[in-house]
Amino acid sequence: MKTILYIIQKEFLQVFRNKSMLPIIFVVPIVQLVILVNAATFEMKHIRISVVDLDLSGTSRKLTSKFQGSPFYQVQSTSFSYREAEDEMKQGKVDMILQIPAGFEKRLVKESHAKVQFVVNAINGQTAGLVNAYSTMILFDYNRELVMENANPAQMAGLRNIQTDYSYWYNPKLNYKTYMVPGILVLLITIIGLLLSGMNIVREKEIGTIEQINVTPIKKIQFIAGKLIPFWIIGLFELAFGLTVGKLLFNIPMEGSLGLIFMSASVYLFVILSFGLLISTITNTQQQAMLVSFFFMVVFILMSGLFTAIESMPEWAQNLDRLNPVMYFIKIMRMVLLKGSTFADISHHFWSLVIYAVVIISIAIRRYRKVA
Repeated sequence: MKTILYIIQKEFLQVFRNKSMLPIIFVVPIVQLVILVNAATFEMKHIRISVVDLDLSGTSRKLTSKFQGSPFYQVQSTSFSYREAEDEMKQGKVDMILQIPAGFEKRLVKESHAKVQFVVNAINGQTAGLVNAYSTMILFDYNRELVMENANPAQMAGLRNIQTDYSYWYNPKLNYKTYMVPGILVLLITIIGLLLSGMNIVREKEIGTIEQINVTPIKKIQFIAGKLIPFWIIGLFELAFGLTVGKLLFNIPMEGSLGLIFMSASVYLFVILSFGLLISTITNTQQQAMLVSFFFMVVFILMSGLFTAIESMPEWAQNLDRLNPVMYFIKIMRMVLLKGSTFADISHHFWSLVIYAVVIISIAIRRYRKVA
């Protein structure tokens, strides 16, 4: 035990002596947290729209004003030519074209129905779906107002109305930052843990100190424990600091037990650090270790459910995602922080991480050879 403590002390000394390493560990993650949480959002608040009003009636202007009054839309331009509006969309200046045909008001009065056209830039399918949904809701609201204005009061008196009240659980204000902060925190401690542990032993190889360690009577398990525990402590500190920043800056709810969060994080960090250790055993330079680490990080993060729902992935991808430790911890973070889930609710994800940790650290220890 004393030997492990000496190795831990030596690792901390190396970390704090390396002036370039300190900002990476303590400053960069917080800057990334603040930037990513504000940038990584699927909310559409500035939809640029071009209006082609060929009717120029009071009814068409009222429809245009419905879009202008919405906080989600910005009327970028108005035109009498659809071709001009289409050119603006091709140039990326507008996201949607609203075309109101000539005779719009006349058809509404005489025939009780008329058509308008939405042309949505669908390069990004998810964004296009949201824009179409928002626009359809505005048109539906406008149509309802027209019905109320032109209906016979005697007929309206006999109509029955069902009132619907909405209650949103776990995120009442529908704040996207509340959903993103727990996931971004997992991303940050994953990057720190995987990169630092992956490059640590490789750095010993590059500077030649690994041979000196190998000829000492230090046992393999003592050496690995001494290498992993410092970064395990740093990872937990990063998580605590990130949760504090998330509460102070973004006011994220903390409905569940923080003890449960840190217990799960302790196991998760052993998974990530062991994965980094495994990478260090198959690489010889820090550049190789960084490239291999980034390969796995990109796959893990994109398939973790951080930005896209796992349920929307193909079935083969969902089955493959069972090998993704990031997915398990993101679910735990969101369930405990936002829902107040207990251990019984997250037990499946927790024990999956435990099994993952045992398997990965066993492979890493087996792969590392202490050769004098």
